Amino acid sequence: MSSSNPLRDPADRRLPRIAGPSGLVIFGVTGDLSRKKLMPAVYDLANRGLLPPGFSLVGFARRDWEHEDFAQVVHDAVKEHARTEFREEVWQQLIQGMRFVQGTFDDDDAFERLRDTIGELDKAQGTGGNFAFYLSVPPSAFPVVIQQLKKHNLADQPDGSWRRAVIEKPFGHDLKSAEELNAIVHEVFGSDQVFRIDHYLGKETVQNILALRFANTMFEPIWNRSFVDHVQITMAEDIGIGGRAGYYDGIGAARDVIQNHLLQLMALTAMEEPASFDADALAAEKTKVLGAAKLPKDLSKNTVRGQYAAGWQGGEKVVGYLQEDGIDPKSKTDTFAAVKLEVDNRRWAGVPFYLRTGKRLGRRVTEIAVVFQRAPHSPFDHTATEELGQNAIVIRVQPDEGITVRFGSKVPGTSMEIRDVSMDFAYGESFTESSPEAYERLILDVLLGDSNLFPRTEEVELSWKILDPIEEHWDKHGKPAQYPAGTWGPVEADEMLARDGRSWRRP
Repeated sequence: MSSSNPLRDPADRRLPRIAGPSGLVIFGVTGDLSRKKLMPAVYDLANRGLLPPGFSLVGFARRDWEHEDFAQVVHDAVKEHARTEFREEVWQQLIQGMRFVQGTFDDDDAFERLRDTIGELDKAQGTGGNFAFYLSVPPSAFPVVIQQLKKHNLADQPDGSWRRAVIEKPFGHDLKSAEELNAIVHEVFGSDQVFRIDHYLGKETVQNILALRFANTMFEPIWNRSFVDHVQITMAEDIGIGGRAGYYDGIGAARDVIQNHLLQLMALTAMEEPASFDADALAAEKTKVLGAAKLPKDLSKNTVRGQYAAGWQGGEKVVGYLQEDGIDPKSKTDTFAAVKLEVDNRRWAGVPFYLRTGKRLGRRVTEIAVVFQRAPHSPFDHTATEELGQNAIVIRVQPDEGITVRFGSKVPGTSMEIRDVSMDFAYGESFTESSPEAYERLILDVLLGDSNLFPRTEEVELSWKILDPIEEHWDKHGKPAQYPAGTWGPVEADEMLARDGRSWRRP
């Protein structure tokens, strides 16, 4: 456990929580995620004084590196990607605890060396036997790494110490594979030792959904079917698949984004107030929402999948998905997916939730729009309100994090004309402190053993239960609609909302 400071008042929120003696082992340390996100996040935490003095970082990979080579790689990654400034004294302290273990995942000798390295760090750095294992590896490698940790007693928690496993998505590719993966993981690690990373939940704005709803009296009373017309959750990317053909083809947008990020955002938007903000209470409320989510009867009318075709993006001509390197020209993988869901409970009965995601769309943006019903009676004549849309609260998760409230206001002048205006709150303008990267928050939470922001087994399995029937339907019916790169998706997605008398927001 972390040592407590007798002079510190536990109620004082100004002092950050600092991790106790511990270390982090990264499997797949040579990958993109590790270089661009994990190593910089570790440095940023150290720079902010949130890691213990003897914190240790162990890299495990096939490369034939010495400890110094590994330190150089971390150094370069930090220099290029860290959020905070580079300080030599922070770096010098971090480097003391850096070690590299070479080997493949099925190499017993390498895992013995890893065990020795951990033992050595316990003595040299005072890590106290507390280690988190970060599996930044392809999902197919999860079982073998987990089994090796068990076989070499690395998963056993020494007395008074902890061992934790951090798993990156995807957690399976359907319900059956997710259940198998969960069984393998939980045979070795208890449920309180497993941290499934959904980096979206680490974003400040996502946590702000809870603050916005439950700390303010002005939103919660109207956050229900009596006032809300519908909810739109969008995650749009302006890039194509890049070099990820091998990973992406066969997975697609719905499995990659809707199953985890968007359903988690929906759960946070729709959930009831939890009894407290601890991990169990939050998970319980999110689980209720996912359990109450209902698919429409007619999936061909209420779901759409698309594939980007050639088009113009950011002033340059780009190829379509089927022309990308390494993609089968007959591929039916979706790069765009839109789905209509309902949450079958008292608060939300009859309110549709529209989820959409896609690559090569108009711009990179993630937002949740809660769109309200029109005023029930309008004393204004039609021409006065033709410029008026629906009131909306829009939570922008990225890139310019904040909240916009959209409502009607009278246009200055002698006539009574009403038009939409927006009030805007931006994190960057209201707070001087810049938001930490999601991975900073999540890695610190793992070291502290705080599982608030991590989806549980049950949430993962319920999400697959929602998506599996959609994927099965798509497998049997037709192929993805084409949309030109740089647009907002296929016309079929617009038609899907138009049938309900609604339209997509242009973020």
